[in-house]
Amino acid sequence: MKSSAKNIKLTSVDDLFSTEESRADESREKIVELPLTELFPFKDHPFKVIDNEAMFDTAESIKQYGVLVPAIARPRDEGGYELVAGHRRHRASELAGLETMPVIVRNLDDDAATIIMVDSNLQRENILPSERAFAFKLKLEAIKRQGARTDLTSVQVGQKLNARDVVAKEAGASAVQVQRYIRLTELIPELIAMVDEKKIAFNPAVELSYLKKGEQTDLLEAMDMEQATPSLSQAQRLKKFSAEGKLSLEVMSAIMSEEKKGEIDKVTLTGDKIKKYFPKSYTPQQMEATIIKLLEGWHKKRTQQQER
Repeated sequence: MKSSAKNIKLTSVDDLFSTEESRADESREKIVELPLTELFPFKDHPFKVIDNEAMFDTAESIKQYGVLVPAIARPRDEGGYELVAGHRRHRASELAGLETMPVIVRNLDDDAATIIMVDSNLQRENILPSERAFAFKLKLEAIKRQGARTDLTSVQVGQKLNARDVVAKEAGASAVQVQRYIRLTELIPELIAMVDEKKIAFNPAVELSYLKKGEQTDLLEAMDMEQATPSLSQAQRLKKFSAEGKLSLEVMSAIMSEEKKGEIDKVTLTGDKIKKYFPKSYTPQQMEATIIKLLEGWHKKRTQQQER
């Protein structure tokens, strides 16, 4: 019987290693240049992309140096890619006149993509209260769906962390503060916009979030009639009347018409009013220190004139 060994074809060492190398290469994440037109915003993205001074500065930087940090995106079933991180870089690239941008493409499920999207944006400075509120809510819901991580233990209390504790820990905040931010998502759009614009303070806004949607709409009318926004104590009373089923437009107007303690003597200097007098690099603390120093000089000079 003749041997069939001569008919056996063995894989060469070069072919064997090249195959393993190609497999490893395929599994590595790659940075690819994708057309801007094929990149779509993340569904329910809570962070605003605004054409402001910071955006134009970013666009100018991209014109000179390109996009230094790649965006992250995932394939869409309907074609193209959904941005997970890099919405502002995408807009700045458009303003800079680019047609493509560097992107890392990952296959991510909805919850994993949501967590990455939130975490990448929470690192930014100057995040609006509404952005932080909806971001915390989205991440909390995603972690709950995944199953709260039970491998993290709080040193202080020796208990397993729940989903809200995880969000707080990773954001460098307390669980209570996270929950209070999430309360803001219960506000109607007009009221939460007033929180972003600093027309309503954070603590009163949390109390107002317990009002029913119809009551919140009526509150807008009461605030407009009285040309006032609620203080913390007023917001707490509005919440109490709502819980008791006694909150009407008349009650709101009566509360909003009250004179707030110290309001007559209150002087407010917003950043918009005074920042034109300072270099762009000045922080609010530096502005305040300079104003105090100038007032001290003015007061001293005025006192000397009065003593003459």
